[in-house]
Amino acid sequence: MRDMTDFSLPIHLSVEQIRVGYTLGNRMQEVVHGLSFSLPRGEIGCLLGPSGCGKTTVLRAIAGFENLIDGRILIGGQELSNSRSTAPPESRHVGVVFQDYALFPHLSVAENVGFGLRKLSTGERADRVQQLLSMAGLRNHASKYPHELSGGQQQRVALARALAPRPQLLLLDEPFSNLDIDLRERLAGEVRDILKELGTTAVLVTHDQHEAFAIADQIGVMQSGRIVQWDTAYNLYHKPADRFVADFIGQGVFATGSVDRSRQCVNIELGSLPLWQGMEYCSTDGKDAPQVDVLLRADDVLYDDSSPLQAEVVRKAFRGAQFLYTLKLPSGQTVLALVPSHHDHAIGDKIGIRLAADHVVTFPSTAPARGA
Repeated sequence: MRDMTDFSLPIHLSVEQIRVGYTLGNRMQEVVHGLSFSLPRGEIGCLLGPSGCGKTTVLRAIAGFENLIDGRILIGGQELSNSRSTAPPESRHVGVVFQDYALFPHLSVAENVGFGLRKLSTGERADRVQQLLSMAGLRNHASKYPHELSGGQQQRVALARALAPRPQLLLLDEPFSNLDIDLRERLAGEVRDILKELGTTAVLVTHDQHEAFAIADQIGVMQSGRIVQWDTAYNLYHKPADRFVADFIGQGVFATGSVDRSRQCVNIELGSLPLWQGMEYCSTDGKDAPQVDVLLRADDVLYDDSSPLQAEVVRKAFRGAQFLYTLKLPSGQTVLALVPSHHDHAIGDKIGIRLAADHVVTFPSTAPARGA
């Protein structure tokens, strides 16, 4: 696992080799296995992965809702969880935004936001509520009730309420999953702006990589209770640590290639790629592996009318400014290509394409060896 923590900033959240499980009958079912990551103060991290990978369990352990089998969790340098004890959630100074928002239906927006501020004087509470409502773009909705708001507005109320007591850490559990797709990424950007303005350290859990990319500074891709790679969105996309990350992040295909070590390149049906650009990602375990799988993203294949290489359009998806074409090469191999939407080709049309990959990412081939 590549650790991209910025050690120039003080570490605020430290999750160290935690193991979490549930008792099923007479046996313990472990779902998180020796997982570690850390976040500097003011950074936003994300646990990204498919359903059942353990990401919500990790979030619940950080919040104090789950005990640890092993490992420890520190917030602000204070150890709050280990295998022997767990500080209760209410003593952790952690805010949580739940998937269903959990707003109080009988309270107005302003009352919901101010719910956790009862220890403040009336004036201080009013000032803090107004500050959060302004930041969340809700000042004109202060007297409304949750049922009078849109889903996006309810999400912002839940965020403002969680931030009102100035938590040491904010946890967001699939906060955009109830919203339509077009709204999710925009709201994720708005939430990021609010968190950065306040300097709040936060951890998001999601299965949606677009949300993760829009909000997080660092992302941990999870598989089967472990973080496979903790990295920036750019590196997850262009420098995946293994095939799972390469397949889970972005859209792409694996093309069979052959390594020419004398020329330091890998040859695929679309052309030759200089292997030195991605040599550290050529996972051949030090052995001579002439046949490899090359990761090709949709943006690695360009539409080019003048190219002698023709590919057949077998599937198309309209994306507004672009089409995502699935193209069949002469060999039968399929690749993806993003093509400007004014090039509207029919299924079965042949179009010219060329290779334009800046990052060469290869893995040991899963195809049968030639001649086998």
